Amino acid sequence: MRTLISKSLLILAYTGLVGISYGQPGSGGDYPIQPVPFTAVKVTDQFWAPRIRRNHDVTIPIALKHCYSTGRVDNFLVAGHLKAGNKFCTEFPFDDTDIYKIIEGASYSLQTFPDKKLEAQIDTLIGYVASAQEPNGYLYTARTIDPAHPHPWSGLKRWEKESDLSHELYNSGHLFEAAVAHYQATGKKSLLTIALKNADLLVKEFGPGKLRHAPGHQIVEMGLVKLYRTTGKKEYLNLAKFLLDVRGKGKEYSQDHKPVTEQTEAVGHAVRATYMYSGMADVAAITGDKAYVTAIDKIWHNIVDEKYYITGGIGAEGGHEGFGPAYNLPNMSAYNETCAAIGTIYWNQRLFLLHGDAKYYDVLERTLYNGMLSGVSLSGDRFFYPNPLQSQGQHARSAWFGCACCPSNVCRFIPSMPGYVYAQRGNRLYANLFVNSTANVTLAGTNINVVQETTYPWAGNITFTLNPAQPKPFELAIRIPGWAQNQPVPGNLYAFADQVSSPVTITINGKKVDYTLADGYAILSQTWNKGDVVQLSLPMDVRRIRANDQVKADQDKVALARGPIVYCAEWPDAPDGHVLDYILPQQNRFQATYNPTLFDGAAVITGEAQKVKRTTDNLLKTSPARFTAIPYYAWANRGNGEMAVWLATKSSAAKPMPAPTIASTSTITASLTTKALVALNDQDTPKNSNDHDNIYYHWWPKKDTVQWVQYTFAKPATVSSAKVYWFDDGPWGGCRIPASWKLLYQTTGGDWQPVKTKTPYAVSKDNYDEVTFEPVQTSALRMEVQLPKEASSGILEWAVY
Repeated sequence: MRTLISKSLLILAYTGLVGISYGQPGSGGDYPIQPVPFTAVKVTDQFWAPRIRRNHDVTIPIALKHCYSTGRVDNFLVAGHLKAGNKFCTEFPFDDTDIYKIIEGASYSLQTFPDKKLEAQIDTLIGYVASAQEPNGYLYTARTIDPAHPHPWSGLKRWEKESDLSHELYNSGHLFEAAVAHYQATGKKSLLTIALKNADLLVKEFGPGKLRHAPGHQIVEMGLVKLYRTTGKKEYLNLAKFLLDVRGKGKEYSQDHKPVTEQTEAVGHAVRATYMYSGMADVAAITGDKAYVTAIDKIWHNIVDEKYYITGGIGAEGGHEGFGPAYNLPNMSAYNETCAAIGTIYWNQRLFLLHGDAKYYDVLERTLYNGMLSGVSLSGDRFFYPNPLQSQGQHARSAWFGCACCPSNVCRFIPSMPGYVYAQRGNRLYANLFVNSTANVTLAGTNINVVQETTYPWAGNITFTLNPAQPKPFELAIRIPGWAQNQPVPGNLYAFADQVSSPVTITINGKKVDYTLADGYAILSQTWNKGDVVQLSLPMDVRRIRANDQVKADQDKVALARGPIVYCAEWPDAPDGHVLDYILPQQNRFQATYNPTLFDGAAVITGEAQKVKRTTDNLLKTSPARFTAIPYYAWANRGNGEMAVWLATKSSAAKPMPAPTIASTSTITASLTTKALVALNDQDTPKNSNDHDNIYYHWWPKKDTVQWVQYTFAKPATVSSAKVYWFDDGPWGGCRIPASWKLLYQTTGGDWQPVKTKTPYAVSKDNYDEVTFEPVQTSALRMEVQLPKEASSGILEWAVY
């Protein structure tokens, strides 16, 4: 192996994109554009700086705490014979990666906040990891703990289930990324030595004439490229390319259905997909593989034209945590995994580094400020796995997950964020994100200090003060966001409801300059002197966004945005606690006001709107109402309740408040209490039994048992019929229509008696099952449900008459 290059050359940020040479996209060498590393950019604003600090002070420590309390650390201790035991201590064979990702995040954070205590904690963890590594380099606690009885997903032999569920190479990939980050941060080779030993094993085991398993969950490709850049060992790069090229014999779920160069559509698991596309970009940049670039370019267009949420989320469907059909973008059930948002950022930055087009940063910025940032609470200690665009109160961030990929991914992403602000190529400096900061860049041999002053994203005024070490001719390329040019995001999925002519202005030393755009950048070229000031002014109007007509979930609705921030209406700001019943007429205008006390400071949108409710004769009645919208990333920080990004422009598209009926005024209880019980009496008629646009209640994972739901009436009433709409998410989900059901009423003595039916209890899909019975006067009605032997059941709506 070649001698490791000196730490001073490992200058790039989390991407590990050490520049080998510059070239055109696909020409070989490396990315023609290189990011300015996060260590060279000091963020001093009131938006990102507190979040980066909070990630260090709160998120990383609590993630470490959970890794100890949940057994993730114990897996390494038991595998390394540092603790007695012969059982794998957690649920998933990829739980090792949470340790690796936290080490990676801590390594980045240590470069911004030197912390001897944290560094010592990481050193201890690395010691545990070393103890668990087998002599030949194999590192996978799910097998090493008990090789004769490994994790059920792992297979009896190494690698045999790699293309399916074992995640052996996925674990290696995160190990490699953590190892490079730790080496860059500390100069220590402790984790890097472990990683190289494991990588050498992979080189020995996989390749032409050897094992040909395609990774079931991609990331090892990105990790191998980082090791290649760190060591110069070509075998690592070759293996990364091999593991991409071997695909084409497996499942669409893991993008293994076609050779990667023949893929043109985003399918399958969204996180796996973005990691693979990022790995393809890395390999293509170095090897010059133009077919890779062509493929990921086509896939990018497929996403932004058909499968991208306005919040920057991807992966609409929860069943496989991935992409659905074109234009299938439901709001209530939108999955939009936090890890997928982070993967979207990784991939779009790489596409920018290949092509130099601002459109990739338009996607990146939208995802960064919305779909990614919503994944962590303002307090830094609670997390979203899915990030829906609508809620009836059933969603809340969690302190941790059994599958904890999202919290640990947040740990490693947040401290690297400054590495996205600037990039450089030859004699050009790209300003991609607008963040109050100072940066030190070496551009064509000249040191340049750049001071950026702004209160973005709340205001559109940005000032760059350039301080080259000596007068220096170079190009300053400032991204002019698409949203400032009447295009909310690239592609044809979304458009502003109205076109405005608010200008984007640039001045140099106080004098307005004319500029032309090149690939979305204003190119300012001159000889710059110390103290030269460039001022950019972006319009920050409140804008309405409409979705493509083919997105059925958003028909007759609009979303509100201001600058890069997408807004939502949330329950605490509505007088009655409901927001799904809002209507935003076209003629109503909205104002944005900065509130320094809300959400650590945020601009809030206010104005006049209407609300709609259903009357007892099934008509819709509207009334005027005050309206408030908050940044989407900040929702669910004030408790559970309704939230909506897309809001109706007409009554028929809103969710009206229910009419006062026996069911809608009842108190709901159940054998299994969840926040989704509100689904039963919201008077929403489902489209079918698998309607994920509607909230639904279910008993999953319970099976083959008797469960119940109950209405306790506001006052005693006489009832004689009921109808129920069953939830059934077959063939892939875990709920099916029940085996049977029956109704019981509560007597004045408190006993439960079955009703005397006049019609039989039907059980069917995609319609209401109605039963009539002899009238009873009662204070409560209970439905008992016999669940199927091999599945659970659920309810979309239950009406009583």
